[in-house]
Amino acid sequence: MARRTLVRTAAVVGAAALALAACSSGDSSTGSDTTTSASGAADSTEVSTDCTPEEATAGATPVTTPLSIGTLLPSTGSLAFLGPPMAAGVQLAVNEVNDAGGVLDAPVNLITGDSGDTTTDTANATVDRELAEGVSAIIGAASSAVSLQVIDKIASAGVVMFSPANTSDQFVCYPDKGMYFRTAPTDTLQAQALAQLISEDGAQRVSVLALNDPYGTGLAGNTISDLEAAGIPSDQLQQIIYDPNAQSFNAEIDQVQEFAPDAVVVIGFEETSRIINRMNEVGIGPTSGMPVYGTDGNMGNALGEAVPPGALAGMKGTTPLTELSGDFEARLRTVDPSLVDVNYAGESYDAVVITALAAVQAGSTAGVDIAANINSVTEGGTKCTSFAECAPLAAAGEDIDYDGVTGELSFSAAGEPSVASYGSLEFDANNQLQTNGFIIVGGQ
Repeated sequence: MARRTLVRTAAVVGAAALALAACSSGDSSTGSDTTTSASGAADSTEVSTDCTPEEATAGATPVTTPLSIGTLLPSTGSLAFLGPPMAAGVQLAVNEVNDAGGVLDAPVNLITGDSGDTTTDTANATVDRELAEGVSAIIGAASSAVSLQVIDKIASAGVVMFSPANTSDQFVCYPDKGMYFRTAPTDTLQAQALAQLISEDGAQRVSVLALNDPYGTGLAGNTISDLEAAGIPSDQLQQIIYDPNAQSFNAEIDQVQEFAPDAVVVIGFEETSRIINRMNEVGIGPTSGMPVYGTDGNMGNALGEAVPPGALAGMKGTTPLTELSGDFEARLRTVDPSLVDVNYAGESYDAVVITALAAVQAGSTAGVDIAANINSVTEGGTKCTSFAECAPLAAAGEDIDYDGVTGELSFSAAGEPSVASYGSLEFDANNQLQTNGFIIVGGQ
């Protein structure tokens, strides 16, 4: 059964415990230089991560119709570069679940759909279609802001929403009827990994540029808090929230230049290319030797393709990443030989396998029955590492602890990993990403 406990997100980075205040971009308690772009005010709502998460209640009568899973993944929009690896991860998992006998002796049916981004109503249209087709679970969305557009509709329909890439703190305590889960760790953890990377590089005066959405403001606020906890005074930290749809980011970059930082963090999506180009033009970008850092929303090879050669050399950052086996990557490429990045492919794969195992454990393909079993199949039982290995144990009534291709999962009561691995990434002189190592944070 899912644990129903008070959740307080806490983690240790290296030897030092870093603060985990879930600050928003407008939280004045940081003492940092917090500003907004002219075209959009920062969200001043503080996000709490202290709560008793809601828990789904299994139905009285199991449903044994074939399991149908939908996807809500970006094939268009600002995160479209993340779509191919996630789609490949989902398809591979469905293939391997079906090769192992399926769920309740029936193959899993996959219904794919585009999430678009917040500038369109694509996500709502996809969700409406998939709910009408009777899905029990939807894998997605990638964007936290897109997920917030449809989470109420999905949860109210009694369907599992399982994101492989949402990282916003807002989901920890969201009133989701116990139907929302994610394999991506919350940004309270990514902020710690990022703050560790920046502080270990010796930065003492840092500007943080972040897009104005739940992902950007939440990650920026937590990063500021963790940099303070790592010893950087608040008056040496600048936070600027910008409108990602703005025609120009000149005003924001002028503020950074005036602040004269020794490191800059850019938390954004595809607009990051325009921000970096402008920073290079005015002499505060990677080409001028400025240490610049990114996060999972922009640390992909797509960014390297969107800027001139060498424009990113030395730019570092973090993204949820585990050391995926060569075997898994080879299996992924049997689904999509053209894959460039594999970001969130493992998280997508694990989301499908966990959903399938929860259905096996429940003996039912009803969404609420699956949701009531998701947390427990990831922790506290017999260790197993594949659907083929785990499913017979679950079917026999044995408590299982699935550790997936992304490693240990150990879901908390909020339906998310309590242990997180982040890649320490860096762009080389050819704008290609290299992985320098892994930063592990976690624990409750």
